[in-house]
Amino acid sequence: MAASALFVLGVAVAIFVGVNIGGSSTGVAFGPATGSDVLSMRLASALMAVFVLLGGITIGRNVVETLGAGFVPPEYFTPGASIGVLLFIGVGILLGNVLKVSTSTSQAAVAAVVGMGAALGVLNWRTVGIVVLWWLLSTILAFWLCAFVGRYLYDAVVDALDLESRDTRLAELAVIAIGCYMAFSAGASNVANAVAPLVGSGQIGMVSGVALGGLAIGAGAFALGPRTMETVGEDITDLSLEASLIAETVAASILTGLSWAGIPASLAVVLTSCVIGLGWGRASRRVPLQAVVRPEGLTDGERSTWGSDQLDLFDPATTKRIVATWIATPTVAGVIAFVAFDVAQRLRLIA
Repeated sequence: MAASALFVLGVAVAIFVGVNIGGSSTGVAFGPATGSDVLSMRLASALMAVFVLLGGITIGRNVVETLGAGFVPPEYFTPGASIGVLLFIGVGILLGNVLKVSTSTSQAAVAAVVGMGAALGVLNWRTVGIVVLWWLLSTILAFWLCAFVGRYLYDAVVDALDLESRDTRLAELAVIAIGCYMAFSAGASNVANAVAPLVGSGQIGMVSGVALGGLAIGAGAFALGPRTMETVGEDITDLSLEASLIAETVAASILTGLSWAGIPASLAVVLTSCVIGLGWGRASRRVPLQAVVRPEGLTDGERSTWGSDQLDLFDPATTKRIVATWIATPTVAGVIAFVAFDVAQRLRLIA
């Protein structure tokens, strides 16, 4: 009876985590589309629900395996431990939703599992190193790819797309398609965050777990998504349509590739790295590259040109708030998980 009650509670907590993930990820995927009035928030939420589930079923299982067994041996994910880890993940993500910011959900999940493994002394540090290395590499890659495009190829891309002189409907369909691609990549990466402990311990099957996580994220898209879509679509950036397509395509492609390799990663972090990189590249396109790195820095004229270009792309104040939340979310999840499992072990509440 007690085991059944713990199982039901574990499923309920997984749903809670999935709902919060849905609220966070929907803003990243469809914020530009709703901010430009291409989609209503309700329709964007519906598309998010569909493509998240598709991404979870097709690729997300690779990430579930890593998060459910790669960091900590699966036998340590007892029903009670699974519930604890999922709660800590949910608390970290909820922090971002309360602040109306799309948080790094995968980083919160990894931090919670790492906190548990470190407290119990069973953490696979090799997996931690590989995942953290890919976090750094993907962020750097996203920034420099978009910086290169922004500085050298942006005008050519705009001319090739020529969206302004073409049928407006074509441009709208392009925005929607990219949003769906991003939702797919979010599902591939984030479904694991809601159900990996339950799947890793064998309390629920892989297919059932992925379906549960996908449906919960879809519910979160409707319940909480409008808050983060408002932030991403209106507060962070005033990107042109072409710039949005570039940043989102690069971000979704990087995240899908990482998910295929079983690496849990954050769409929010990768996408904003793309936006900042594209902004940096565009801001530097009218400033000589050697001026950017010379010891004495930019002249007054170059600084004025750089500043006027850069401020058209993203709001520095909002970006700082988002970066601070990215740091706080995994830190809160990891520290709480470590302290809780360390205390539980000392009190002999767990083996």
